[in-house]
Amino acid sequence: MSNTIHLKKGLDIPIKGVAAQKTVKTVAPDIVAVKPTDFKGFLPRLLVKEGDPVLAGSPVMADKSRPGILLTSPVSGTVQQIVRGEKRKLLAVLVKADGKQASVDFGAQKIAALQSAEVRDLLLRSGLWVSLVQRPYGIIADPEATPKSLFISAFNTAPLAADYDYSLSADVPYVQAGIDVLGKLTPGGVHFCIGERTASSSPFHKIENVIMHVVGGKHPAGNVGVQISHIDPILKGDTVWTVSLPLVAAIGKLFATGKLDLTRKVAITGPAVSDPAYVTALPGTPVAALTDDAAENIRVIGGNVLTGECLGREGYLGFFQDQLTLLREGNEKEWFGWAKPFRPKLFSTSACYFSWLTPRKKYDMDTNLHGGPRAFVQTKCFEDVTPMDLFPIYLIKACLAKDIEKMEQFGIYEVLPEDLALCDYVDPSKNNIQSIVADGIDYMIKEMA
Repeated sequence: MSNTIHLKKGLDIPIKGVAAQKTVKTVAPDIVAVKPTDFKGFLPRLLVKEGDPVLAGSPVMADKSRPGILLTSPVSGTVQQIVRGEKRKLLAVLVKADGKQASVDFGAQKIAALQSAEVRDLLLRSGLWVSLVQRPYGIIADPEATPKSLFISAFNTAPLAADYDYSLSADVPYVQAGIDVLGKLTPGGVHFCIGERTASSSPFHKIENVIMHVVGGKHPAGNVGVQISHIDPILKGDTVWTVSLPLVAAIGKLFATGKLDLTRKVAITGPAVSDPAYVTALPGTPVAALTDDAAENIRVIGGNVLTGECLGREGYLGFFQDQLTLLREGNEKEWFGWAKPFRPKLFSTSACYFSWLTPRKKYDMDTNLHGGPRAFVQTKCFEDVTPMDLFPIYLIKACLAKDIEKMEQFGIYEVLPEDLALCDYVDPSKNNIQSIVADGIDYMIKEMA
């Protein structure tokens, strides 16, 4: 039996470039990057040096404060380069793949017989512990803690997001195995949310050993943070863990086969893509190997247009990313654009333009902000796109003021920047709301540690 939740607030951004349900190639990259910057709160300590041989699953880095948390290589080969930035900050370890994909043998497990301590040990040794994200704050889960519950979202409503019903349809047995494993880490059970639109046809609607929820509505209905706020809200002192569905499948593969396999279908999307589709790849794969459309005037985003990371043509796919979005750089200035009453090529969330007359139209969007930051104007637009029981404008102001008491009062424990990403999009003052919230979370971590 499932619970049904229908959200009335939110916004689906009508952008062109959704990936067709076809896989056009499998990418076997020469170089794969292991990036500690993908993990909030991870302080890297190198375990390898240039020239060292590694297997898929071999430790590459450890967390300085919690040495048991490891990052492992997704491929077999040789450590080619240690990449550092300013002040010798460790940015990535580049591994030259040998094409053999030899793996550390962690041993296939009988999941039903495993104890919680054995599950934690194998996840830590394999490097998959970093898949578990702890709320509040969105940091790597504490191996010594026990969460009150664990949440998995089986659908994604972000712009042009990968369709899990297609990309993971062949991995349903591994998803089930991953859920059986993760259920041993919490006494509160695994909450599993599927989309209302495809609830009956989804290959995941028969997943067992979960507390099933059907969630409907516009974006951000697929965000796990929004689902938590309606099902099991996080209060001060609570801990909830989340895992993305592709990584649940990877955990299932690890316990079923004894091998680390992070292969996933990646959606190549966006208005600047000539043929939006899926490719099979590993995290850490170079952007150049994933798409041929990354030109000089194209912005390559790892993830979706709201919350993604700007990778550039020389970047690498992130550990949590299963989508690339390509947008044209909006460098052109439009004279007196604010005075034009009819702009059919632009979408507006208000009635300023006539886009409301064509609700099914998809737009060829670019990166142009059509203006710059200005005085913070308080409007109702943030509340209209935030389907959570909080007042986003007051939370944002509390983050700006670094007022811990107010941040707690207005819901800092319930949100990550991605949950307020639509506020960025609709903000008439064009402030970077996600950065403000991220700074507030960092301040909470520093002061409350």
